[in-house]
Amino acid sequence: MLLLHHARRFATRLGPGLITGAADDDPSGLATYSQAGAQFGAGLLWTLALTTPLMVSIQMASARIGWFTGRGLAANIRRLLPGWMTASLVALLLFANTLNIAADIAAMGEALQLIVGGPQHGHALVFGVLCTVLPLRLNYEAMVRVLKWLTLALLSYVAIVFMLHVDWERVLFGTLVPDFEASSGYWTMVVAVLGTTISPYLFFWQAAQEAEQRRQIDLEFGADIHLAQQAAFVGEHLYRIKLDTVVGMLFSNGIAFCVMLTTAIVLNQNGITDVRTTAQAAEALRPLGGDFTFALFALGIIGTGMLAVPVLAGSAGYAVADAFEWRSGFDHDVMEAKGFFGVVAASTVIGTGIDFTSLDPIRALVWSAVVNGVIAVPIMAVMMWLGSRRDVLGDFTLSRWHRILGWLATAVMATAVVGMIVAT
Repeated sequence: MLLLHHARRFATRLGPGLITGAADDDPSGLATYSQAGAQFGAGLLWTLALTTPLMVSIQMASARIGWFTGRGLAANIRRLLPGWMTASLVALLLFANTLNIAADIAAMGEALQLIVGGPQHGHALVFGVLCTVLPLRLNYEAMVRVLKWLTLALLSYVAIVFMLHVDWERVLFGTLVPDFEASSGYWTMVVAVLGTTISPYLFFWQAAQEAEQRRQIDLEFGADIHLAQQAAFVGEHLYRIKLDTVVGMLFSNGIAFCVMLTTAIVLNQNGITDVRTTAQAAEALRPLGGDFTFALFALGIIGTGMLAVPVLAGSAGYAVADAFEWRSGFDHDVMEAKGFFGVVAASTVIGTGIDFTSLDPIRALVWSAVVNGVIAVPIMAVMMWLGSRRDVLGDFTLSRWHRILGWLATAVMATAVVGMIVAT
């Protein structure tokens, strides 16, 4: 009973960070990790070890900014950058998120088609409708509960790994000691993994979710401004943010590790190196890993897609609403925040509609990755700037090590962007 009590208490501390980390493993991201494992075996596992502390630092910065200010990331960016520049970044984010939604819904449709048959586009339409309606019908608490339960779908990839014969000593060595290759394909894939794990929509989502939590606390305590200055109160929430973010990012990269390792063992070691989508990866796993492995992989695609699409649409809604000073948040009903919910619904509907055009969702995903990469660097730089300003965070600015890791993450992302643009 005591263990169950501690487990429940631990679970209640998890929310924005866990959901953000899980949403990073969307079907598009799983496709990238599958490609990396199929093409290069365990040779790129080191990228996940590298990005984990960088992800933690940059996501923790966005979470702090959202919670301490009670405002979303775009609203805070608007304090430092000209309005036209903020609007341009938000417009690019909206464009990239919509293309990413298109690719994710297409992947979900393909995965369900592999399991039950039927028309791929018909399944995509069902998922599009579900992902449009759920955010409009659920309040904040219900939305968080649904998304937290959907994170469990990703555990299917952990289960797959433990069904395989793994030389853990060799895997651990390869993860900690990179075996670099000189080929352009190798470094292109390195750039792809970096760009997949550090995405701008995650910054906007976690900052906005923390801002919503802060607003709810202010409502509960009568918006007592002195409450935020009480050391015990602030310390408790800083600890929660740190725990939530660390667990979320470890979970995110842990799942990515399992996907890359699975495809390395099952596909790469059997000579299957040409994998473009998650559906192809799942199909290739069936004759080699068995029907159960195939089913787990395919169901994981659907589960993480149902988690990621509302996060992609929600982050776009938060960013646009903050940029134009609209009311926003799942703690409002549709009529109270028409603009916010309009963007959430429109991005999902348009993303679903793209799957019924001649535009290749995979090509759309490439453009999404390029746009995300281009806007990530200035957004990350502004976040680190905001995190260092006492007029924004008061006495709770980012620590020296936090700043070092955050700026390192920004530099790594800038390098990745240059490499991605050259490769593209």
